[in-house]
Amino acid sequence: MAAAAPAAAAASSEAPAASATAEPEAGDQDSREVRVLQSLRGKICEAKNLLPYLGPHKMRDCFCTINLDQEEVYRTQVVEKSLSPFFSEEFYFEIPRTFQYLSFYVYDKNVLQRDLRIGKVAIKKEDLCNHSGKETWFSLQPVDSNSEVQGKVHLELKLNELITENGTVCQQLVVHIKACHGLPLINGQSCDPYATVSLVGPSRNDQKKTKVKKKTSNPQFNEIFYFEVTRSSSYTRKSQFQVEEEDIEKLEIRIDLWNNGNLVQDVFLGEIKVPVNVLRTDSSHQAWYLLQPRDNGNKSSKTDDLGSLRLNICYTEDYVLPSEYYGPLKTLLLKSPDVQPISASAAYILSEICRDKNDAVLPLVRLLLHHDKLVPFATAVAELDLKDTQDANTIFRGNSLATRCLDEMMKIVGGHYLKVTLKPILDEICDSSKSCEIDPIKLKEGDNVENNKENLRYYVDKLFNTIVKSSMSCPTVMCDIFYSLRQMATQRFPNDPHVQYSAVSSFVFLRFFAVAVVSPHTFHLRPHHPDAQTIRTLTLISKTIQTLGSWGSLSKSKSSFKETFMCEFFKMFQEEGYIIAVKKFLDEISSTETKESSGTSEPVHLKEGEMYKRAQGRTRIGKKNFKKRWFCLTSRELTYHKQPGKDAIYTIPVKNILAVEKLEESSFNKKNMFQVIHTEKPLYVQANNCVEANEWIDVLCRVSRCNQNRLSFYHPSVYLNGSWLCCQETGENTLGCKPCTAGVPADIQIDIDEDRETERIYSLFTLSLLKLQKMEEACGTIAVYQGPQKEPDDYSNFVIEDSVTTFKTIQQIKSIIEKLDEPHEKYRKKRSSSAKYGSKENPIVGKAS
Repeated sequence: MAAAAPAAAAASSEAPAASATAEPEAGDQDSREVRVLQSLRGKICEAKNLLPYLGPHKMRDCFCTINLDQEEVYRTQVVEKSLSPFFSEEFYFEIPRTFQYLSFYVYDKNVLQRDLRIGKVAIKKEDLCNHSGKETWFSLQPVDSNSEVQGKVHLELKLNELITENGTVCQQLVVHIKACHGLPLINGQSCDPYATVSLVGPSRNDQKKTKVKKKTSNPQFNEIFYFEVTRSSSYTRKSQFQVEEEDIEKLEIRIDLWNNGNLVQDVFLGEIKVPVNVLRTDSSHQAWYLLQPRDNGNKSSKTDDLGSLRLNICYTEDYVLPSEYYGPLKTLLLKSPDVQPISASAAYILSEICRDKNDAVLPLVRLLLHHDKLVPFATAVAELDLKDTQDANTIFRGNSLATRCLDEMMKIVGGHYLKVTLKPILDEICDSSKSCEIDPIKLKEGDNVENNKENLRYYVDKLFNTIVKSSMSCPTVMCDIFYSLRQMATQRFPNDPHVQYSAVSSFVFLRFFAVAVVSPHTFHLRPHHPDAQTIRTLTLISKTIQTLGSWGSLSKSKSSFKETFMCEFFKMFQEEGYIIAVKKFLDEISSTETKESSGTSEPVHLKEGEMYKRAQGRTRIGKKNFKKRWFCLTSRELTYHKQPGKDAIYTIPVKNILAVEKLEESSFNKKNMFQVIHTEKPLYVQANNCVEANEWIDVLCRVSRCNQNRLSFYHPSVYLNGSWLCCQETGENTLGCKPCTAGVPADIQIDIDEDRETERIYSLFTLSLLKLQKMEEACGTIAVYQGPQKEPDDYSNFVIEDSVTTFKTIQQIKSIIEKLDEPHEKYRKKRSSSAKYGSKENPIVGKAS
């Protein structure tokens, strides 16, 4: 995701008007593209009871990965020396392709050899909804190479009748193996696949083999094999060919896919089994089949002994219609900040009926932020929070709609602010080996606690001073909300002189800076997970910064730490200078004065990471190769380096980018490739997985979308040996043969697709219709019976301040959702009828072993 903007006002400058648009005609949808967008978010919590080593050192160094089928798309930090590792890592990413299984693998890190896979949790795509939004313990299953499959096979079967010269009949089965698609990478590279084709029966096993296809995950075999199905018999001049009943019931075709290992053992890629009796009613059968595990795949008597993994998973698949369909719902949501009381607004009602408030918060915040409506909405819900707050010391400490909205807003708009403020110091801390442990129990042999204390104080002071001098970089939208919080807190607790500061510090220190310090990778401040010692250092720094920023802790003689060693350490900071610095900083970021955007004086950092690029020049032997490089993208330029922090080897100014598009796998027999087409030769890049490739293409498109001279057509393949592989044109400067990808939202600083967010909100309303109905009934009950509730019931769970206004809003919501149901249902029917079972889009799940 692109880094956030210093000023959120830019997000609304090009936003469409919030007024309702005319409903499109029912038939219009057919001519417009419906986008199917998948996303996955959740948390890898912890594992427990993992198998110990058999030797004296029983502990393991564990990490966990997320895989789409066999493609790794996420990896946690390594937790050292534990059989119950606590990961606590949140993840979110868009899924750019179809998949069959979502899998979580637990590994044991091995420095000298290949990492050992301890066990896995594999969930079928269609079963993901059963686990959505709730933490679940999953038993780890054994990892068997025979069960690790991915991809599909295109197959055609025919039955032929052959009459020999002497008048006998020979019955023949024709097997045409056409192609495979989506085979896994082997050791990070495209495989060398081949297939064995077998006719299997009670007393026969005839096997044939295709040729090996080199370096491809989508091999085109197009090979035909012939098998005798039944014995020859006298020709009886039957009018219709029939196969003997006992043979057809017992015979099946089995196709096994393998990766050719050359000098090492071949790797099993999957199999399908098709009974010959599929030809009972038709002499020809053609279909795509999903590859399945082998017979003994994933069968073990020790399944329960491997341990378990606690996960929180939320998978969404949205069908985003053309923009005009969302006009009425968008208008109703954007009116929410103006509704009195706020609890009667559509946005607030959504948060009330959702099973998990977090599901509602993300799309609501992004949509309101895009239209410059977040500040008034957040202010209104925060005011509702304050009505129930009796103690000034607990102000905004709960997990309410207000606090969740502000947390999400700070993540979206505060990314660049964190980078320019924290990243240089966090880089210094993570790259240094200085010990900062001050807990006497955790000190290592030879550690000097006084030296460690000085190291820790140095880092805390440096970070604290940078933060309190960073007010000019604080995004305007954050300052506006902090100003509102400060005013409301003062009005709610007029006799407390500190509450105006604690209302702001509870967000900016406790929920923003302290969280980013302790988990820099989550906020894209570090490319990799820190090691165990660095995590401990960051935790100690985060605790101190959090308490330093708390106005109450600085104003009291006693700190809020439970640990004695932290209380002693914090005494170093209980000086007047720290109190003055925090007060000045909080005054500055909660001021209404206009600030200069830091983005105008320095480039916005958007994305960085390690990928492979194809050499721009030629090697001595004339062959271009691929090299690992560190890529960095800002709002001004794309660069790559030998290592992070080193000088750039190559630079492409963003203004020179003409297009960014995917590159066909056949170009270099490599997956996950894309091309940056600019004023010089195209830059060909290979990402590490499909998710990473999709993110880079997306952010590069956004940052260059408004460039002059952008291309309308491009070549999806490469120019090699005097011609383009895609269209065979010989001129290197020939116009592209394929239209460039459709435009994306132009706002690169706040990356928001408002149609997608509105579709997500529609889906949430649809899933929560029963609860919406209960809320509607509650409004009716309250309107009829004005007395106190005698018994607690379902209605008591809702916040209903004005039953009449709330009832009207619910009626509007139901009407809009009902109208949106029609085009969705129409699209679902069209999709199910077009995706025939056995097609490439909807392959047959082959006979399971």
